[in-house]
Amino acid sequence: MTGSGSYSRLLGPDGPLAHVIEGFESRREQQLMADWVGETLESRGMLAIEAGTGTGKTYAYLVPALLSGRQVIISTGTRTLQDQLFHRDLPTVSKALGRPVRVALLKGRANYLCRHRLNLSDAMPALPGMELPERKMIARIRKWSRSTTSGDLAEVKSLRDSDPAWSAVTSTRENCLGAECPEYSRCHVVLARREAQAADIVVVNHHLLLADLALKDEGFGELLPGTEAVVLDEAHQVPEIAAQFFGLALAARQCTAFARDTLAELTRAGLAQSAARDRISALETAIAQAQAAISGRGERIEWAALPEEFCGALESAREAFTRIAEDIEGTESEDPGLRQCRRRALKLGASVQQLLDADPDSGMRWVEAGSRGFTLAFTPFEVATRLGELMRAQGGAWIFTSATLAVGDDFSHFLGRVGATGAASVRIDSPFDFERQVLLHLPTGMPDPASPGYTGRVLDVALPLIEAAGGRSFLLFTSHRALREAARRLEALPIFRNGFPLLVQGEAPREALLARFRELGNAVLLGTASFWEGVDVRGHALALVVIDKLPFAAPEDPLLKARLEGIRRRGGNPFHDFQLPQAVLALKQGFGRLIRDREDFGVVVICDPRLRSRGYGPLFLASLPPARIAADGAEAAAFLRRRLAEVGLQVPEARQV
Repeated sequence: MTGSGSYSRLLGPDGPLAHVIEGFESRREQQLMADWVGETLESRGMLAIEAGTGTGKTYAYLVPALLSGRQVIISTGTRTLQDQLFHRDLPTVSKALGRPVRVALLKGRANYLCRHRLNLSDAMPALPGMELPERKMIARIRKWSRSTTSGDLAEVKSLRDSDPAWSAVTSTRENCLGAECPEYSRCHVVLARREAQAADIVVVNHHLLLADLALKDEGFGELLPGTEAVVLDEAHQVPEIAAQFFGLALAARQCTAFARDTLAELTRAGLAQSAARDRISALETAIAQAQAAISGRGERIEWAALPEEFCGALESAREAFTRIAEDIEGTESEDPGLRQCRRRALKLGASVQQLLDADPDSGMRWVEAGSRGFTLAFTPFEVATRLGELMRAQGGAWIFTSATLAVGDDFSHFLGRVGATGAASVRIDSPFDFERQVLLHLPTGMPDPASPGYTGRVLDVALPLIEAAGGRSFLLFTSHRALREAARRLEALPIFRNGFPLLVQGEAPREALLARFRELGNAVLLGTASFWEGVDVRGHALALVVIDKLPFAAPEDPLLKARLEGIRRRGGNPFHDFQLPQAVLALKQGFGRLIRDREDFGVVVICDPRLRSRGYGPLFLASLPPARIAADGAEAAAFLRRRLAEVGLQVPEARQV
């Protein structure tokens, strides 16, 4: 592949996109990527392509996808990216190419109004741990339901994802009545899927795609059968999401929702006083006892560490599900809602039994606990083989793309995790001039990251640079404990009380914090894992990214333990085969927060001394963009002041903080 194919003209300075898109910039890297994607679509091959920030990878895969004449699924990491592709990017490229195509946007069923559930909402009882929706919001949704054509709840502007009304008026696979539903002919989920099956390009997200792939294995996949190609953007997220669909999980909230729905269906059917009602009370008691048994034991608990009372409560819950199913059958009702509740009871009971009986040699069982519920989970030691088999059985082209897939030039870690070891791979460098735009500061004299005073030393390094940047900083931590300590220390300093606004993860939703950060222009934001990727701040509101430690995953995490155990059983080396490459990819994500545009500039600080002292340090550095390295903090501060002054942003000289 030389990059001199037909896409050079289409994506060139005189091509159709340049004439339609204001500010379009011709990039050799984008043209090269489009050639690779086009060839893979033509050959129905499998390709992993890492495209550095600024490549313009969206247009690089949309142009060949639209011209391929194939039915293509494009899968993204988030609903936000889905909406951007469907509402903005696809219409723009289609218009530029003069290639009208049928395009469909398909989200998971939890995004679409269920008319039956809306009708049922008035009969839903209040249950512990499950807040009732406000009648005012239900009335607003009911009014909107009369005019919507898509049923996408994102159209209800005042409805938040966390609003109890959202889950009250949407269906799940468990509670959907299917063809028996009285509203089936007007079902928004069914209509959306029909549109998707008839479309040339379907925009989905990874959760929906992988759920469909897993269901296809069981003979129920609805989305994939006619598809000739799949493009997965932000593909670095795929391995983690895949593990969810090839394992088993049961949440306490599912049990409570089942109880709520069953009581509502019994009430609607005039059977509120049936024997099933007492059994439902027994189920609620069992779930409450299980919750109480693990209270205060941490967020993630391995199965072996669970108290006997917890497993006993699970057994009681399993028994309650069986009895509820029997009692519903005893009513001899032909009501489709009640029949579905009976099926749910049997399935939930079977899930509890599966989790109790899971084979410890094939995966790890664990519990994720919170103040308002818990989730039982079984994670297989290995999902790549099954995922790879399903992709190959599906056939067609599979294209994985992201800014972070390779460790150095090596794709074997990512390809092994998705079961695509035979795929072609290519790494395309960013068109940005990192040597001019970025200074990488590796401070000397830092203590061991495990030492008690480490976070304080990180702040000692960061504070003069925060001043030199005039705020405009992200401080990224690898643990919530370090974040809380840093926030406490910084809040006590006058410079943050009276100068730079301090924004801390957890004080507001992520998007609200980011909007505030961009708006203020001189803020300092403290974040952990969710701020290391998927965060885009262009312009001069961000000029400094400080990373406290190399992002090795917490070794006590049960999910990580399951993966490491699987590697051991296959004769591999858990650190070198998984922990190290995962940390390299995570560091690339964190570094990537700084430069999002040709005009961006700034300093990235990595405080961890292991970059210099450990044998794996060069692997991390070789995987980062080619920035100039400075050990002297004064040099980094001078770089910030000079570059800010060049764009008319003067920062006062440093003062005591």
